Order: sequence, then C-alpha cells, then structure tokens
Amino acid sequence: MFKNVYKYDDMKRREHMAVRKTVGWYLWTHQLLEVKGNDADKFLDLIYPKSISNLKVGNGRYTTMLNEQAEIIDDVIVFRIEDQKFWVSTLFLTKLQSWLSFHKGDFNVEFENITPKYHMYAVQGPQSKDLINALADNDVSHEQLLSINDNLIDGIPVKISRAGFTGEKFGFEIYIPVEKADEMEKKIRSKGEPFGAVEITEIQIMAWTLPTEAGFYYMRDLMHTNPFEVGLNHGIDWEKNFIGKEALLEIKLSGPTREMVGFTMEESDVHIIGKDLGGPGAPVLLNGKEVGRVSKFNYSYVLEKCVGYILAEKDIVKPGDHVAIKTHDAVIAEIPFYNYKI
Repeated sequence: MFKNVYKYDDMKRREHMAVRKTVGWYLWTHQLLEVKGNDADKFLDLIYPKSISNLKVGNGRYTTMLNEQAEIIDDVIVFRIEDQKFWVSTLFLTKLQSWLSFHKGDFNVEFENITPKYHMYAVQGPQSKDLINALADNDVSHEQLLSINDNLIDGIPVKISRAGFTGEKFGFEIYIPVEKADEMEKKIRSKGEPFGAVEITEIQIMAWTLPTEAGFYYMRDLMHTNPFEVGLNHGIDWEKNFIGKEALLEIKLSGPTREMVGFTMEESDVHIIGKDLGGPGAPVLLNGKEVGRVSKFNYSYVLEKCVGYILAEKDIVKPGDHVAIKTHDAVIAEIPFYNYKI
C-alpha cells in the first residue's frame, strides 16, 4: 500500500509547522542577474508586463515574463537596487540571460550573473521579524513587502528583503557575501535559540509543502499557461509596450479558456502525478467527463489532508464541487489553502 511520505514523517512536520507557528530558517539562494545601464528601467519595462520603471529604489515587484504568444516563460522578482541598477531573482538564469540578450537591441544596458557572489538565508514565520531584529543593526519592523535595504549584522554588510516563498505575513531574506555565509549561519543559530528557531533541512518542505499551502507556483505549474489562466494578470501595465502584449490583449478580450483551481482530498495514502512532475498530469473527471488535469499534488500539514492544483476548463467547477482523480474523491477549493493569522 502506498504511504504518504509527508503525513507520517515527524521531522518534515516539525520543520513545516515551525514556519507556521514560530520561525524557521534555511539557505535558499535564488539565481541573481544584475541589470544596469542608462536604459535599464526602460528595457525591463519591455521584458515584463508589470511596470518596472515606477519602482522606487529599495522596492521590488513580482512579475511574469511572457513570450510573443503571451505564454509565461518565467516568473521573477525585480528589485530596484539603485536608480539604474536592478536585481532579477529567478530560477532560470541561463534562459533569462539568453532572452534578454536576444531583445537587447539598441538599449544601453548590460547584465551580469552575480549569483556566485551571494548566499541568501530565508527566515520565515510569525517570529521572523523578532529574530531579524535580534540579528541586524537596523530595525526592520517597518519594512514593506518586497522591500530590500542595506543593513549590518555584526559589521557584515548585508541586504535584507521582506520576502519569502512560504505565505507567511512576516518573512525575510538575508543576502550576504558568500565568504561570510558560514559566519552568518552561526549567528542565526545562536540568536534563534530564544525563539525556538528551527533550521529547515528538507527540500520538500521549503520547496513543496510550504509554497503549495500558500498557493504559490513554480514554472512547472505555469508552463504553457497565460497570466489570466493562473490569476497573475493583476497589476499588468497596459499603458506601456511589453513582449506578448498583443496576444495577451486578445486573451483579455475573449476571456481565458482555462483556470487554475485548488482541490483537497481527505484520503492521504494516494499517489497522484501532477504536471509539475512531468507529463500531462492525472485527468480530473466531473460526472464522468474530463474537465482538467492535475498540475500539482502535495500535503498540507495545516489542513492535515492532501491538496493540489488543477488546470481546468474555465467556469466548469466551483468550490465545493466533488471531482474524481483516478478513483479518489476530491473537493474543489480556493487557493491559497493557508492564510496567516493577523
């Protein structure tokens, strides 16, 4: 009989729930591309559908990146570090560099892979702000979501961003020079003890269970979709030109044909293959008719049940509907499955 690898693993449960109840931390370095030059903001406005040029220094913005057919080919966070210097946080830097190079044209802009220069420690959970303030010279209590600011930790220059991939109200990311990473880890361990901070060691927790509960996506979830299908169309700047705009306007006028919806499943010892693991994903049936495919399947420690995403035909299912996945009953639910308590 298949056994759920999450439900019965006490270590995974402990690490996951530390982020939900107190504070957890882990090394999770995204790839960083530095984009700079006199035309940096104008160039990034062409690349991304959300406005980049109106970002203030010290702020960031989450945005998709589209091809000419308005399909999502990456999702990133763009930070404005200086007036014409930006950091783009991605998991697909090689593809991103190639895409930017292809579209560079006459823009006065250059880009550099600065990933080897930095490590990034994520500190996430209700007490993450307290732990960061115990570490940093400058108080971070008033930092806004997706802000990034210079700070010091025992004299070590760092950048601290209020961000994360866990869905917590408070989460921070510390960017530190690689050569200082071991020293930083010791400081996090020491300062974290009074808060009961837990090091997250399981990649399945930092990369799968926490983000899935929060309704976050990976590119494997977004592949061959457009922003309207996955609810990432908010904040698009229709006043400027950007790659994929013409095709996306057509979708906006005609309406998307698919939508990403959530589902829960009480039965836990089941094996469901989502699109995120390769292939088309398990078929989803409503009254015996296929209405979509599973995009992601995971376990929620907060709900104590399996959860996932379905890329379904538009307006076919609604929250509360029962659907069949293989021979198992699932209930359509809203995404996210977890919301922090204020």
